[in-house]
Amino acid sequence: MSVPAAIANSLWAMSSLPALRRFEVGLSHPLETQERLLFETLSRNADTAFGRKHVFPDIRTYDDFTRQVPLATYEDLQPWIERIMTGESGVLASEPVTHLVPTSGSSGARKLIPFTAGLQRQFDAAIGPWIADLFRSYPRLMTGEAYWSVSPATTFPETERSAVPIGFDDDSAYLGGFRRKLVESIIAVPSSVRFERDIEAFRYQTLLHLVRRRDLRLISVWHPSFFTMLLDALVTNWESLRTIHPRLAHTDPHEPHSIWPKLGLISAWGHGSAAGTLEKLGSLFPNALIQPKGILATEGCVTIPFLNAHPLAVCSHFYEFLDCENRVRLAHELQLGGEYEIILTTAAGLYRYRLGDRVRVSDFVHNTPSLTFLGRAGNVSDYRGEKISEAFAAGVLREIAIRTGVSPVFAMLAPEEVSCGLRYVLFWEGPFDSKLAEFLDELLCKNPHYDYCRRLGQLQPPIIVQVTDGYEKFVARLLTHGLRLGDIKPVPLSNRTGWTRHFIALDTGRVANR
Repeated sequence: MSVPAAIANSLWAMSSLPALRRFEVGLSHPLETQERLLFETLSRNADTAFGRKHVFPDIRTYDDFTRQVPLATYEDLQPWIERIMTGESGVLASEPVTHLVPTSGSSGARKLIPFTAGLQRQFDAAIGPWIADLFRSYPRLMTGEAYWSVSPATTFPETERSAVPIGFDDDSAYLGGFRRKLVESIIAVPSSVRFERDIEAFRYQTLLHLVRRRDLRLISVWHPSFFTMLLDALVTNWESLRTIHPRLAHTDPHEPHSIWPKLGLISAWGHGSAAGTLEKLGSLFPNALIQPKGILATEGCVTIPFLNAHPLAVCSHFYEFLDCENRVRLAHELQLGGEYEIILTTAAGLYRYRLGDRVRVSDFVHNTPSLTFLGRAGNVSDYRGEKISEAFAAGVLREIAIRTGVSPVFAMLAPEEVSCGLRYVLFWEGPFDSKLAEFLDELLCKNPHYDYCRRLGQLQPPIIVQVTDGYEKFVARLLTHGLRLGDIKPVPLSNRTGWTRHFIALDTGRVANR
């Protein structure tokens, strides 16, 4: 046991108890909790440029709010954010903007999200209950160090000038003051590693720190492939690492649980296309609990793991939900099995912001909905009128996995231009048989727009391209578009073409059923 880690984790757990108690009350009273959050946010930001334009002081009810503040996308808020970049204060939020945090959907341009102390408090209102619940459920996690993912620093274009710092460093940055200092005292890999810009060198430096930590208890990463790629680098660099760290002499890089025998929990994204990779991690660490993360975006926190579910982070932000008929619902109005698009209002000045994520209500924790991520609402591929959405593509991949009994490590559907027209390609990392392409065509044709295009000959039959290291190669392409590693999210659908050429250029990936 690491005594310093046990002390720091105990202090973190105790400091999170008030947030836990508020969250437990909020789960039983979502309407009252959400109304209080909304009007606190509007009151604090009434004297901002945005608040004056939308007359926040006159908003007395939720209906007033919806009449005076329209639903917004990032493009709607971008002119306000550009004013923040020039150094203007009090634009969207009354508190100073400490950072502009870059993020992006996997097919869109980069966005810069304002970060304030108020937003940090709202994140802590979600992270606190998660940590408190985690440590009370698994107290042995408190007795060792943790690895909170660190992403390499990003170089921003010279033309992108901002009076406000752009960028964040690592997971612990979402915590403020006292709690961040506690986390930094137990973190297995220091944030300074992020300044290593070469990806292979970054992984090697990360491993140099991690293999020293035999008492490692917790690993928190975004996508599980972030860690599986580290494990691949562990094998590649084994001889060098073993020379530096003699304790590795009796361990096996192909059995990483022998290196970190006390690892108790791995927290990672586990929805959609990440499920197969998370399952692979579970097989590599049979004694560790695998906990899928909640829905956490740069813009805000939506759900947290809690009581074996993923309830709405009801004490963090004000949430609205757009149903399939474009009607706006509040948290207490959601129905079991219903599918919705998330709308956020946050302390940092995102008002009625369409996050772009679609969710399904899978359960309720007390009176608050527990949500499952479905996909991105705005990610649609429509080259011939086929209108393939990300949520539909995710459903196709789920059905293929059920029919074949295979959970792929990586799977992504994308359009591809070929000499005879256009077809869809499923990039697949995992075993498959000859029936997979037939399943794919059959399932895609359940979309009437796609089926019509297929019958007209506007789309050719789909094919399967088997790939290796799929997620790593997916990331490699998006990094060339200026995205930050930690911001790249796996998707079941890409509306970009050219993926076959990209995957084969990096590897000799086998093409099946052409």
